[in-house]
Amino acid sequence: MKRLTAVTSVLLCLWALPGAAFEYFQALPERALVPADNPLTVEKADLGKMLFFDPRLSRDGSITCNDCHTLQTGANDGRALSTGIDGATTRRSAPTLLNIGLQTVYFWDGRYRSLEQLFVEHLAAGDIMGMNNTEMLINRLSELPDYVAAFKRAFPGNGPAISLQHTAQACASFLRTLLTPNSRYDQFVKGNRGKLNAQEKAGMELFRNIGCLSCHFGVNFAGPAPGPALQLGDGFYELFPNHPGSEYDQSMSLLDDLGVYEVSGNPADKRLWRVPPLRNIALTAPYFHNGSAPDLDTAIRVMAMAQYRKELSAEEVAAIRAFLLSLTGDQPAVILPQLPRAVGRPFYDFPTE
Repeated sequence: MKRLTAVTSVLLCLWALPGAAFEYFQALPERALVPADNPLTVEKADLGKMLFFDPRLSRDGSITCNDCHTLQTGANDGRALSTGIDGATTRRSAPTLLNIGLQTVYFWDGRYRSLEQLFVEHLAAGDIMGMNNTEMLINRLSELPDYVAAFKRAFPGNGPAISLQHTAQACASFLRTLLTPNSRYDQFVKGNRGKLNAQEKAGMELFRNIGCLSCHFGVNFAGPAPGPALQLGDGFYELFPNHPGSEYDQSMSLLDDLGVYEVSGNPADKRLWRVPPLRNIALTAPYFHNGSAPDLDTAIRVMAMAQYRKELSAEEVAAIRAFLLSLTGDQPAVILPQLPRAVGRPFYDFPTE
């Protein structure tokens, strides 16, 4: 398992990895990374979509995946922190799921190595779905004939089709379909130079010159290319704040959460974070792991100071913002699925214990 930081990525770029792995400006690939043990099929993705919108995956039927990752509005919920089961508040901000199929580790601290694992952990988490009783989940789904048929279509063969593993594989398959191609930026890097105006091009150059590209580069503006450089389970990390001591440390609580260190226990990992993607960033406010930056201008100013000790002018902020807005791609078409109904009883009539 590789774990790269911005410094090591630059060194590797100068050495032997293929150029495409570390090319700064790249268009969005046509396909997500797919693990060998969970090939992507239409049947699995369709089942995963139903499960994504079904509140019965939460313990008391009150929460869906779409509540915190609302596909109609950038695949996040627009809150600094999200509300889960029993009114619990999550500790960190819910990141967007758009283009998550191009990420290689998950959560702000990179603790999860696959989308399947991420789903299982979310399902059981006491501050998210609260569904830590696998038997109860399987019984709920097994009592619904439409789910029984959908699982059999998605997972044909011997053995029970409905299982926690298959539920996770179906949801992960759906998430891998949430790509956002054809942004104006993508068209620009493919050769249509008229797709960015003068201010956006100036912002792109500022983004490079200030140093933002040392972390936010590649197909997802989150580091080395998935596939050529990073395989599923490999992570790319950076310190934040890289230069503690600014006014933002206290006003935005930037030092309260120690990131990867809280998973690894390694003192060298304090304030180390998985580099988040920047595509569709115009749709995903608020920003940072704690949601403390309410808008893009604030996030740009804080990043320049916290990472590079640079104070930007209003004109520079506006130019960088204009460039970042060009990263918004075509959004996935969201047609709400018809959810299976229980035969002869109300939708929400199911045991919660």
